[in-house]
Amino acid sequence: MSDAAQPTAAEVRAAADAVKTALDRHLQAVERRTGDDDPAVYDAFNALAAAAEVYDELLYDRHDEVTPFEIPAAEDSLPPYAGPEEPHAVTVLIRRDYAVAEPARLLAQAQRLADLDPEGQDGSALPTAGAGVHAALGVVFGEYEADEIASRHKEFGLEEGDSTLWVSAVDELPDPGEWLGAPFDDADPSLVVCRFDASSVFDEDDELDVDPEDVLPERS
Repeated sequence: MSDAAQPTAAEVRAAADAVKTALDRHLQAVERRTGDDDPAVYDAFNALAAAAEVYDELLYDRHDEVTPFEIPAAEDSLPPYAGPEEPHAVTVLIRRDYAVAEPARLLAQAQRLADLDPEGQDGSALPTAGAGVHAALGVVFGEYEADEIASRHKEFGLEEGDSTLWVSAVDELPDPGEWLGAPFDDADPSLVVCRFDASSVFDEDDELDVDPEDVLPERS
């Protein structure tokens, strides 16, 4: 960026003052909140996020410095909860990503399962490891529950990627078989009661535990 295009010191100072004002308003909204989903708090949060983003950009452009904190952008947040006050059922959306880090280990596990139970749990013949990684994944995920694979992924030659879990409130359960063809089409962020994210972009001690302010998802 050329010197002519750089923000002035006054512009950076004004952006800093805007952050201070937004911070005060956010605190006031929190102190006066009328409930867990007070829209005033939500609006103040978004205003603070926007002001902080502007200040961070101007500070970097002018002084080549950044702020020591990060506020999630408004578009990364979930909207205020708009579900039933007393939900009679919940929907759990889960997505877990894995990299096939050790194909040989995965193939060996699939072959072991085929040797122990050639017909599989449903009575159909299991493919052998020689059928390839695609078939081996089918064997492993067909024989183990998703939670067990999550806890034992290294045994299967898998490496964890990002994961997210959404718990959404519903008035009543859908009819049997209703959503099986497209399990995520009806996901509504405004019905999320709580959300838990894990990603390598966070520090190990900073996994998100969002309650409802803040990749869709396997449906259980």
